[in-house]
Amino acid sequence: MGYKFLNLASSLRVGGFRIATRQYATAHDADIVVIGSGPGGYVAAIKAAQLGMKVVSVEKEPSLGGTCLNVGCIPSKALLHNSHLYHQAKHDFKNRGINISDISFDFKKMMDYKANAVKGLTGGIAMLFQKNKVQLVRGVGTIVAPNKVEVKGENGVETVNTKNILIATGSEVTPFPGVTFDEKQIITSTGALALTEVPKKMLVIGAGVIGLELGSVYQRLGADVTAIEFLNSIGGVGIDGEVGKTLQKVLSKQGMNFKLGTKVLGVRKEGSIVKVDVEAAKGGNKETLECDVVLISIGRRPYTKDLGLDKVGIALDDRGRVPVNDKFQTTVPGIYAIGDVIHGPMLAHKAEDEGIVCVEGIKGLPVHFNYDAIPSVIYTSPEVGWVGKSEEDLKKEGKAYKVGKFPFLANSRAKTNGETDGFVKVLSDKATDVILGTHIIGPGAGELVNEAVLAQEYGAAAEDVARVCHAHPTCAEALREANLAAYAGKPINF
Repeated sequence: MGYKFLNLASSLRVGGFRIATRQYATAHDADIVVIGSGPGGYVAAIKAAQLGMKVVSVEKEPSLGGTCLNVGCIPSKALLHNSHLYHQAKHDFKNRGINISDISFDFKKMMDYKANAVKGLTGGIAMLFQKNKVQLVRGVGTIVAPNKVEVKGENGVETVNTKNILIATGSEVTPFPGVTFDEKQIITSTGALALTEVPKKMLVIGAGVIGLELGSVYQRLGADVTAIEFLNSIGGVGIDGEVGKTLQKVLSKQGMNFKLGTKVLGVRKEGSIVKVDVEAAKGGNKETLECDVVLISIGRRPYTKDLGLDKVGIALDDRGRVPVNDKFQTTVPGIYAIGDVIHGPMLAHKAEDEGIVCVEGIKGLPVHFNYDAIPSVIYTSPEVGWVGKSEEDLKKEGKAYKVGKFPFLANSRAKTNGETDGFVKVLSDKATDVILGTHIIGPGAGELVNEAVLAQEYGAAAEDVARVCHAHPTCAEALREANLAAYAGKPINF
C-alpha cells in the first residue's frame, strides 16, 4: 500500500475527513518533527502545536493512531465489550428475569462494529491535527542529522529541517523463533482482530494481558481456548500474585483452560491443523497440542527500523530501547524519544503523558513524570486494574507494609448487580500509612483504579481515602473500605 502526501488541491481523506493542508516543498522548516502518530506521537504533536510550535507529524501507515488505535487497544475493547454482552445474554440474563430465546451472534457485524469504531477515532485524530495546525507528511521518516529528517513516500523524498526531533515509533510484535505468521491460523494480535470466523479450538501462547483479553473474546463466542504460559502465574508483569490467582480461578470457571509452567518447543501446520509442541518449563514429557488457530502473544519489542539512529550516534540498550534521561532527551542534543521505544511499561497512556511532558520540557516548562503512578488494566470480565507496588515487589524490597482488603461480595452495588467476583487490596507503608499500591479485580476495575492513581500521585495515605465521602451504593465504596482496612485494621461492612 503506497503513501500519499497531503495536498490542498487533492481530495485526500483520512478516516472520512478531508484534511486541509499545503503540499510541502522539497525542503521546509519546523520547530519539531514527531515520527509516529500513535498515542504518544499524536498527543505530543498536538500539545507542541498548542504551545506555539510549528509541528510536522510523520506517519508511514495509511491511518493515524498507531498500533493502539488500529490493531490494538481500541478494536480489542470493541470485541471484548460486545462478546461480553453476548455471553451475558446467553448465560446470565435468565437469572435476572430476562427471557430471550434463540440467542446468537453475527460475527461479521461484530467485526464491522469494531472497524467503524476504529475509523471514527482515526478520523478524529485527523480533525484534531487540522484544528491544531499539525502538518502531516506520509512516509517512512529517517533521521539523517540531529536537525534533519528525510521522509520517503511514494512521491519521493521530503526533507524537513527542524530544531527538535521526537521519536514516537512505538513497538511491534516480538517474533517467535522458527515460526512464520500467516495471520490466518498462526496469528499475532493483529490477526486475532481480523479473523473471519470463530475457531473451534484456539491455543494462546502467553497468558499476559493481550493473550487473556483476546482469548476471552473467542472463549465467550464459543471457542475452546487454552492459554499456555511459561510462568506459573497469569496476567503478566506487575500483577499482584493474589489477584492473578483469583483471575485464573474466575476465567477457568468461565471456561478458559490454562497450562502454566509450560514451555513451547515449536509450532507447525499440518494440513488444516496447527500443532504445538510443549513440555514442562522445568523439563519433562513432551506433548503435542492441536488447534485450528494459535495466537502467539509473548510480548512486544521497540520499533526502530529505518530511523537511522546509528547514523546520528544513538546506540540502543540491551533490550533494543532508546536510552533517554528524565527529560526524554537521547544522547544526541535535540533528539527525544517517548513511549514503547524507551524504558517503562508499553502502555498507550504512559506514552501520551510522556509526549506531553517531553514537549513541555522542550518549551522550558517543569518536567515531572511519576512512573510509580501509571495504572495497568486487563479488560477481561471481571476487569483487573492496579497501580504501584505489588506484595511481591514490597517483599523483595524488604519494605514493611500493611494490607487492607475488601471483597466485592460485601459491596452493595456489586451484590445488587450480580458482579461479586473479586476484591480491592490496598498496600500502605506500615510506618507512615502512605499508599504504596492498589490492586483491584472486579466490576469496573479499569475505571475505579484511576481514583487510586490520583491518590498515589499526590502522596495520599490510606486514611485520606478512607475519610473521603463516597456515593452509595457504588463499587467505589469497596476502594474506600479497603483503605479503611489498611488504615484502621478493619473495614465497616465486612
